[in-house]
Amino acid sequence: MLARLDHAWRWFGTAFSFLLFGIGGLLVPLIMVPLLYCLPGDDSIRARRARRFIHLIFRLYIETMRFLGVLSYCIEGVEKLRGARLILANHPSLLDVVFLISMVPNANCVVKGKLKRNFFMRWAVKATGYIMNEEAGEVIDSARRVIDEGQTLIIFPEGTRTTPSERIQFKRGAANVAIRTGSDITPVLIYCTPTTLTRNESWYEVPDQRMHFRILVQDPLGIDLYLKDSVPSRGSRKLTVDLIDYFNRELDTHE
Repeated sequence: MLARLDHAWRWFGTAFSFLLFGIGGLLVPLIMVPLLYCLPGDDSIRARRARRFIHLIFRLYIETMRFLGVLSYCIEGVEKLRGARLILANHPSLLDVVFLISMVPNANCVVKGKLKRNFFMRWAVKATGYIMNEEAGEVIDSARRVIDEGQTLIIFPEGTRTTPSERIQFKRGAANVAIRTGSDITPVLIYCTPTTLTRNESWYEVPDQRMHFRILVQDPLGIDLYLKDSVPSRGSRKLTVDLIDYFNRELDTHE
């Protein structure tokens, strides 16, 4: 009986959380964008304020879900994010990007190009200066710009959420960004137990137990070895292979 009540409570808590996220997606741009343009400063200052605002909103959202009993979490090694230029993480759940942005005050990330066609979201994306994942060359140029400006770029090299119980596979884009920008990599391992909010699961498929996120920030990985290759594309291929091996090995080790 208690288990049923707990599951019912978490189902309603999850429903409320997603409703809250949807309402926020509508209201935040309507509030944030006009407010940003009322304050003094140029476009870069407004974008930094917008990213800080989203960071705080996502922190509040995570804490709301924790308060409701929908999830619990622990984060290890968060101090290693200070000064990080390029964060690469595995992607087991829909909430991964929310967690990472909530952990990094000046985070930038690569978002789907279709958000540009969303009437509400496009204004928030434009205000924050998030990178649109459209043309590969433009992504590299934008990544170089945001890293040079001191922002922290977050990328999920898989490109989509992880399929549970399968070895992760990375696309070459993240390694290419690292090579082309000369940025060392801060790896982040994300565990979600039990698995939920994966690519093939809907929000209402609430697991029998409360989901627990364990986030491990690893020591930075230098890329000097890969920069020595005179052909950048060859260096990015080698780095991609090594990153796949690294993440699969470390995820198994810390499980």
